[in-house]
Amino acid sequence: MANVRPFFIFVTDMKSLSEAQPSVLKNLDLLAKQVVEGFITGLHKSPFHGFSVEFSEHKLYNKGESTRHIDWKLYAKTEKLYTKKYEEETNLRCHIIIDNSASMHYPIAKNQHLDNLNKVGFSAVAAASLMEMLKRQRDAVGLSIYSDSYEYYAPEKASDRHRKMLLHQLELLLVASSKASTDTCKYLHEIAKKIHRRSLIFIFTDMFQTTKDNEALFEALRHLKYNKHEVVLFHTYDEETEFNFNFDISPKKFVDVETSEEINVYAENIQDSYKELVRKYFKDLKNKCLQYKIDYVPVDIHKGYHEVLTAYLISRKINK
Repeated sequence: MANVRPFFIFVTDMKSLSEAQPSVLKNLDLLAKQVVEGFITGLHKSPFHGFSVEFSEHKLYNKGESTRHIDWKLYAKTEKLYTKKYEEETNLRCHIIIDNSASMHYPIAKNQHLDNLNKVGFSAVAAASLMEMLKRQRDAVGLSIYSDSYEYYAPEKASDRHRKMLLHQLELLLVASSKASTDTCKYLHEIAKKIHRRSLIFIFTDMFQTTKDNEALFEALRHLKYNKHEVVLFHTYDEETEFNFNFDISPKKFVDVETSEEINVYAENIQDSYKELVRKYFKDLKNKCLQYKIDYVPVDIHKGYHEVLTAYLISRKINK
């Protein structure tokens, strides 16, 4: 078991990632709205009862006020100017960071749909759902995507045009493949330098690192907290295989998709030892995040988006 490094070496079976031919998930914007609507339906039974995701009432428009919130549909019916009076006015800024390295493209899903996504696909839909929540609150959102390079950056803005541009980038993650390694430390430092105003930062990553230097990783995460940023780390993983190591009894070759290292093994022979090491790794991550005041949220990609959106509500209430 000494040669098996859970969450430092990524394992997969002999099938090549290049064999996967995932179907295109059409209209990410619509999917995100469906996820959010389903989540909001249960809010009245949750601790967030009363959280405003829509306007509370109308009020007469007064000359000289901003025309931004005039309800033009109501004007067409009444020929009177009304504005939407919101329960909460905010200027929250949010930046979403997504790890697009090769390990995030596991597991292989040839026919991707909302409940059958790889880790980067799950992260893309979760990010789009967060953007839908942010849109409803009129909050600004930015996006960074990295692997072994800084693949994409957009600063925080609240316009509809900006949001559509970000959705397009997220849609590309759903259909692309990657053989890139991970250089999380380097690019988290670069991202931190770009975010100048106090923001809420969400990171989607599986925490697979080709380096064993965890202190360097957490120094990079600490850098993100500079300027009083709030940081939420969504640790995305496939519980069935990456946590429980639940494979069939046939002999398998496991290949690190980022370093190409290989190991031949019967999964059942090391399953118990592997799970023990992974549990310890999760616990250490949680404790380290607690030490640095980073919100740590482990997310099994097969259990839906509730934890992601709940983390947003909690963070938003704290940052109001």
